[in-house]
Amino acid sequence: MQERSSGAGLAAVLRTELKRYSPGEKLPSSRVLVERHRVSPVTVSRALAELVAEGLVVTRPGAGAFRAEPRGEAAGPVDTSWQEIALSAEPAGDHVPRSVDASGVLATLAAPAPGVIELNSGYLHPALQPERALAAALARAGRRPGAWSRPPLDGVPELRAWFAREIGGPRGGPAASDVLITAGGQSALTAALRALAAPGAPVLVESPTYPGMLAVARASGLRPVPVPMDADGVRTDLLADAFRASGARLFVCQPLFQNPTGAVLAGERRREVLRVARAAGAFVVEDDFARLLVHGDAPALPPTLFADDTDGTVVHVRSLTKATSPSLRVGALAARGPVLDRLRAIQVVDSFFVPGPLQEAALELVGSPAWTRHLRLIAQELADRRKAVLAALHRELPALAARGLGHPAAPGGYHLWLRLPDGTDEAALTGAALRAGVAVAAGRPYFAAEPPAAHLRLSFASAGGTGELTEGIRRLRVACRELGVPVD
Repeated sequence: MQERSSGAGLAAVLRTELKRYSPGEKLPSSRVLVERHRVSPVTVSRALAELVAEGLVVTRPGAGAFRAEPRGEAAGPVDTSWQEIALSAEPAGDHVPRSVDASGVLATLAAPAPGVIELNSGYLHPALQPERALAAALARAGRRPGAWSRPPLDGVPELRAWFAREIGGPRGGPAASDVLITAGGQSALTAALRALAAPGAPVLVESPTYPGMLAVARASGLRPVPVPMDADGVRTDLLADAFRASGARLFVCQPLFQNPTGAVLAGERRREVLRVARAAGAFVVEDDFARLLVHGDAPALPPTLFADDTDGTVVHVRSLTKATSPSLRVGALAARGPVLDRLRAIQVVDSFFVPGPLQEAALELVGSPAWTRHLRLIAQELADRRKAVLAALHRELPALAARGLGHPAAPGGYHLWLRLPDGTDEAALTGAALRAGVAVAAGRPYFAAEPPAAHLRLSFASAGGTGELTEGIRRLRVACRELGVPVD
């Protein structure tokens, strides 16, 4: 992180110094730049790469770096007005919109401006990512015989077997042959939704739920139908009603540390979800995204729904990304019966296969002693961060904390769900928060229909530490006061 920021700083300096050079003139060597600016060779390399990408510098192997020749006169503006018609015209009888609203996803993926505390991301802060272990795993994987050859379409067998063991429970889990390796959890969700529901079909979802899943459903032409939740997870009495009213044949849920509420599906409701879905002749997609994000003070976790499924109702989604790095996009789909062939076909058509070296690196990582140490580290760190952000909320925003926290004690995941006072404009509040120097996620994108109230989702995984979390909540208090939101 420090190298990246120092590289950007040196690039800014060199951008100014370029004015002293004529087009085609050679720049000082990398060694001279290292000594002159007292930075590392890596920083110089990053800075020059940034200038090359901007077209300001060209490099010639063995010769060095030179100021680029000025570009020719820019061409006139391109008239793309015709695209409005092409993108919006729908064939007769086509009732499935082709536009995709990615705003809810982009809000948590976009990197904040420098100086802004990040309380809206779904990924671990770089300090919590196992970067050394990942680098070592990737280096070992790259040297494995056949690592760069075409991998098996369903995934590397040993990695499929590892996921099968992880998904299993007291009643037994899937066989390795029931598991498909995917390019992360989002890819797995996409394949599952496309395989299990036809365009235009309804799909039942928890309310609120993960915006990325809603975006996938809508992009696939599906109609999300919300089913309300409470502190024990999805309300199964309303789930049965929703199946009857909508005719849906698919329900997507996150039974463990649900995003955004943090709820854990209660024991009796776990059984009811399977019973109700089976009675409706429907599939359940279990998005088990947070099982590796359990906190150090958590009790024993319930098994997966898949482990309790006796008739192939559950399609299980799992990923390594949340617990490692945004760039380790390796996940898995598990299913039993003919549906596995449908999932495999979608997976192959969409992406052929997950790159072999990435699968081998994931296998190296989870098989190393560093993996257990890393999970222990993030378990304790996430517990400490949860306690710190809760303490800061009760201190800085006592009125909101007293009535607004959905599941403050959830000992897993990376987020808190904050209900705002009636009448609060959450879009205005997120804007005021950015001006105060903290990025938070508005609640609206988490609802498939009109939300019952305004909310914020606060992430405590992406900040720099407990001190930064405390400062982020203090800045949120400043934003609330700017808009007149009661905080005391």
